[in-house]
Amino acid sequence: MAGKPKLHYTKGRGKMESIRWLLAAAGVEFEEEFIETKEDLEKLRNDGVLLFQQVPMVEIDGMRMVQTRAILSYIAAKYNLYGKDLKERAWIDMYVEGTTDLMGMIMYLPFQPADTKEKNLALIIERATTRYFPVYEKALKDHGQDYLVGNKLSWADVHLLEAILMVEECKPDALSAFPSLQAFKGRISNIPTIKKFLQPGSQRKPPTDEKFVAVVKKIFNI
Repeated sequence: MAGKPKLHYTKGRGKMESIRWLLAAAGVEFEEEFIETKEDLEKLRNDGVLLFQQVPMVEIDGMRMVQTRAILSYIAAKYNLYGKDLKERAWIDMYVEGTTDLMGMIMYLPFQPADTKEKNLALIIERATTRYFPVYEKALKDHGQDYLVGNKLSWADVHLLEAILMVEECKPDALSAFPSLQAFKGRISNIPTIKKFLQPGSQRKPPTDEKFVAVVKKIFNI
């Protein structure tokens, strides 16, 4: 029996959070080894376990995987969350790239100077509600199924739910004009493995606050 995947990252969301989400959705238990100091990061680099000197890094199936996209693709394929054929995979990739762009904007917001935060927050909400959410709303309507691709849960669904919840942390009523997305959020949130991950005490990380920003800047010399 192979051991549990081991995740190496800081004690916050960042680029690892989508990996935590996908493993949790697949019902896979995982361990975390937190990078809490600059020395912790240097040790990983000096040990030669980071292919490009960067985290996230996930130990899984005898590999030390780096690069977020590569890790997520591997997990999605391994746990049957990556469609049934190349066309479905292409759609999953397109949807995931869209949500990744949106989540990236939110992820970097706490690290921006105070005087630009308000403007960038407004831009995030504008993009979410005029560029990204309309695409997923239409996709769900046109597809007429419970999921974005095919008729089973995929990486695209997990990623979209994560993105929706991140936007709602910025603007609680962000889904008010999107009934299909509201229904989707309810359905996907109630899948047992995801429901468990959304409960207090899970390995899901809280939104990034100023204290965590200071820790990250120290570790990564930002």
